This record gives sequence, C-alpha cells and structure tokens, in this order.
Amino acid sequence: MGRRHDREARPGLTLAAVAVVQFMVSLDLTVVNVGLPRIATGLGFDAVGLAWVIHAYALAFGGLLLLGGKAADRYGRRRVLLLGLGLFGLASLAGGLAREPGQLIAARAGQGIGAAALAPAALALLTSAFPTGKARVRAFGVWSAANAAGGALGVLIGGLLTEYVGWRWVMFVNVPMAAGALALARRGVAADPPTVRGGRPDVLGAVLAASGMSLLVFGVVRTDRHPWTSPTTLTTLAAAAALLVAFVHVERTTTREPLVGPGLLANRSVAGANAYNLLVGAAMAAAFYFLSLYLQQVLGTGPAPTGLMFLPFALAVVAGSVLAIRLGHRLPPRLLLVAGGLLTAAGLAWFGLIDPDGSFATDVLGPSLVTGTGFGLCLGPVVSIATAGVAPHEAGTASGLLSSSRQIGASLGLAALGTAAHHRTGRDTSPEALNDGYALGLSLGAALLLAAVLIALTVLPRTGPPPRTGPSADREMLRARE
Repeated sequence: MGRRHDREARPGLTLAAVAVVQFMVSLDLTVVNVGLPRIATGLGFDAVGLAWVIHAYALAFGGLLLLGGKAADRYGRRRVLLLGLGLFGLASLAGGLAREPGQLIAARAGQGIGAAALAPAALALLTSAFPTGKARVRAFGVWSAANAAGGALGVLIGGLLTEYVGWRWVMFVNVPMAAGALALARRGVAADPPTVRGGRPDVLGAVLAASGMSLLVFGVVRTDRHPWTSPTTLTTLAAAAALLVAFVHVERTTTREPLVGPGLLANRSVAGANAYNLLVGAAMAAAFYFLSLYLQQVLGTGPAPTGLMFLPFALAVVAGSVLAIRLGHRLPPRLLLVAGGLLTAAGLAWFGLIDPDGSFATDVLGPSLVTGTGFGLCLGPVVSIATAGVAPHEAGTASGLLSSSRQIGASLGLAALGTAAHHRTGRDTSPEALNDGYALGLSLGAALLLAAVLIALTVLPRTGPPPRTGPSADREMLRARE
C-alpha cells in the first residue's frame, strides 16, 4: 500500500500531466480556426452554422468553468481530472468522425464540457503539489509555457494538418494527447480526498452561474451578426447580467455551501489577478485573430505558411516563461506582471504599425518576439498570485475562476476589438482598408495591456519574492543563525 501511494504521489508526473492537459486545452482554442473553410466544404456548413464550431466550445467551456472548479473541490481533483480527460478524448474522436454539421457542433460542446472539468482540476492539483518556494515558481513556469505554446502552436498545427492530412485531424490530434495525459494522471497524481465535505450542493448557484456566463459569452460572440446596440444583443446581455446579479445574491445569502465563497472575491490578490487575466486574455485573443487575418488576407499567405509564421511567437513565449522562472526566484510576482504587461503592450503597439505592403520579416517577426516574451513573462505569475493563500477547499474554485476570466476576456476582446476594426474598415475589403482595421485592433490591444498593468500596480498587494526552499536555503538559514 505504501509503495502504491508513493508511486501515485509523484510531483514530477503531476506536473507532466498538468502540462499536457493545459497544452491540449489551449491548442483546442486555436487549432480549429485555420481549418474552418475546409470543414465548411466537407460537411456542408453555411456561414451561420460554421461559426458554431467555435461558439459551441466557447459556450460550454466558459459557462461551466466555475462549476468544474467546484466539482473538483467537492468530489476530488484527480477524479474530476480523469473524468474530464475521458470526456474530452471521446468528444474529439466523435468530432473527427462527424458526418453532419450537428454532430460536429455537439462534439465541440462535449469538448468544452470536458475542458471545463479538467482545466481547473489540473490547475488546483498543480497548486497543491507545489505550494511554495522555488519549485512552485518552476512548476508555474512550465505550466505557462505549455499554456501559451498550445495556443500559438495550435495555429501552426491546424494549418499543417488541414493542408496535408485533412481537417478531421484537427479533432483527432486531441485523442492521443488526452490518452497520454490520462495515463500520466493515473500513474502520477495522488488520489486526493474531496476538500469540501458535508452540506448540500449549491444547485441554484450552479445553474445561475452557468446560465449567466453562457448567456454572456453567447451575447458577445454573436455581435458579429447582431451589433452591440441591437435589441438582440442588448436583451441577451441584460439577461446575462440579471442572472449573474442573482448568482451573487444567492452566494451571499445561501445557507448551503456556496459555489464561490464570499471571501474569495474579497481577496485582493484573487480579484486583481482575475481582472488582469481578463484584460490580457482579451488583448491576446484579438491579436491572434488579427495577425492571422493580416497574414492571409493582406499579405496573401496560405494556411500552412501562416501557421509556420506563428512559430517565433510560440518560441518567444517559452523563452519568456523560462525568464519568469529565473527572475521569479528573486523578484515578486507583481513586478513580473508589470514588466510582462509593459513588454506585451509594446509588442502589440509595434504590431499596430503593420503595412499593407509589408512582409513577415519587417512587420511580424520583431513584434512577435517582443509580444511573445512579454506574454510568457506574466503567465505563470498571474496564476501564482490568483491561487496563493487560497484555502485548500477553494483551490479548485479559484482555478476555475481564473480560467473563466481568461475565456470570458477572450470572447469579449475578440468581439469588441473585432467590431472596432470592422467599423474602421467598413465595406471596403481592399488590403489597404483591411490593414487599417487590423492595425486599429492591435493598437487597442496594447491599450488593454496598459490597463492590466495599472490594475497590477493599484490593486494587487505588494509582496516580496517567494521564499526559497531546499538545501541551499537551509544552509543560508544555518549561516544566519551562526
């Protein structure tokens, strides 16, 4: 029995499983985009239905993240992680085998449900496996590299698979990754007992939160067809706001175990980190979108070369994450958020200078390296801040809240900045007009990053660098005592 427990409670394998999970979830946010035209041709989607290949995943993922985090706390993070991985893998297989549009949309929703369970469970497991010190900084650096590399490489992998193998493989590619993560989790993640015991589940709060967040994402993603000021959009967003207000009221007054504890959002670190994460998610989702369109519709690059051109960005994110690990031993995470945010804002402002007669070397490579390095620099620290000091029974909820803020931010940013770019472009589809719209969207993304930096400076509490642990730290303590 002891040998079995030691084998299961291996932090290295836990980190590997969580990294694969996060890479897979981030990959799935972007891998489908490049293949959409081929998917439309292969299954007979119309223009309206094709958008639901993206929306179905976003709605299920964004709407159920809080519930997934709470389920991880209540029923055990390892159990929820394994369940989510199984569902995600099966849904990916079903999507690759789809023969009709409705089947693919249902499979994408299934992927979103699985991701909403496994993402917060994985992050909570990482938080508990590496609670403090140098190991925590390194673990979150690996997590942030996997997170951003998955999103950036999703465009590359999606382009290559669509071009040379077929669009179905943008779904099938998740199956071996889910199987590998499942094997790692079963072998290396300790069977943790639920951290929440007793009481009745907050069913009403769960329904209100899931409904409100899903309706919010739905209203935002549909602004491509219904403008922000249209009755449809205003009614949808008003209904979402009413549901979320009702959720807050229920959480404050319920006598049962609340879905989100009242002290969680009152925590300055949690609130500030989530606000920062929302703005960064909004800016970066829009940047991926505009850059992909600039390369294809302005410079005339094909799907596979477009994916390859995202590779420097992905490598820069990994470099930024490694830099965050090295600096995280000596600098407080709040300072890394400020530095990373400023560097990312500078890169997006540089992107805002794109030219219709430009090229990859002159208009994309340089700002990709700057933006990617800054983005990688702040990814790990924001997770560390958002989960540090959170009670063990709320770690899954805090992780789900952070993932939710990123997803909601991505939806809001893409819709809002996309609308601004469309207004600048109007009906003119010439490369010059499109370039102006994309440049505006990228410049507005830089402004969002500056707002995130302001939040880091004014909301997040001042803290020192993480305490050092391990043999070297013990030797320093002994010398100090002497």
